[in-house]
Amino acid sequence: MIAVQHLVKEYRVHRRDPGLRAALRSLVRRRMETVRAVDDVTFEVAAGERVGFLGPNGAGKTTTLKVLSGLLHPTSGQVTVAGQTPKERSDSFLKQITLVMGQKQQLLWDLPPSETFLLNRAIYDIPRAQYEETVAELTSLLDLGPLLGKPTRQLSLGERMKCELAVALLHRPRVLFLDEPTIGLDVSMQATVRSFVRAYNERFSATVLLTSHYMDDVAELCPRVLVIDHGRLIFDGALGELVQRVRPDKRVLLRLSRPVQRRDLEPLGTVVQFGEEAVILQVSHDQLQSSVQRALTQLPLRDLTVEDPPLEEVMRELFARGAKEGAA
Repeated sequence: MIAVQHLVKEYRVHRRDPGLRAALRSLVRRRMETVRAVDDVTFEVAAGERVGFLGPNGAGKTTTLKVLSGLLHPTSGQVTVAGQTPKERSDSFLKQITLVMGQKQQLLWDLPPSETFLLNRAIYDIPRAQYEETVAELTSLLDLGPLLGKPTRQLSLGERMKCELAVALLHRPRVLFLDEPTIGLDVSMQATVRSFVRAYNERFSATVLLTSHYMDDVAELCPRVLVIDHGRLIFDGALGELVQRVRPDKRVLLRLSRPVQRRDLEPLGTVVQFGEEAVILQVSHDQLQSSVQRALTQLPLRDLTVEDPPLEEVMRELFARGAKEGAA
């Protein structure tokens, strides 16, 4: 469904020193530099897949999504989505994709969402029967009933985001490019958006490419992840494989019936968090079995849990390694 071969996107940017003299000099001679936002990226996404597209700020994620949706032309390389070339922006291509950006909105500010729905129906030339059926489905999935008649400016951020998702999916696109769709939302609304994206993917076999800095979004929605850093693709595979590659150790959470001394815990692993009722240890994979056995026999335990390190820590360590390699 999505095929990217050796994608490169470069920008020409103006650089100048601060100060009035430099500003006046730049009127006569501008110093231009070439910045490579996306550097030889290659990947494929099959129909119906949900794939996370991860990277630090400025890594090239949004630039890639804009190329895939036809908003930007690639400097070089080949890109196809649903068998078509995005930069041509043909009607048949645009009717198969949607791009939802958490920091942008297409709802008309002073009108209720239902008016924007009708506008998009006209833009995409959606048959009335299909439009009414889709609106009914989206209203049920997202609980939009009380929101459709209110002016957009009176809706909360979470309510607007639900309506943004609905208006972007009225034409039933086969490919969803989601750029930070849960940014700024509370925990409950983030869960609602994730559930909706999963339901839409399963109901219509839609392909989803998701960027997010909320790792819960990625962990719950995306079995596979692509990681980009400084414009280059540095990982493509299962999320669990990424965790094992970067942080093969485990986190052991111990809940205690009474306080213990810190020195009693140090032989079991690295103490990450120490408290009277709960302790978190970082334990290597080789040491895990013996550490758990010793904890069960030597400590006053109420509960013991073994889990992978938090995904946020995994990504932070991965990007820190990339920054060190880049500096070197």
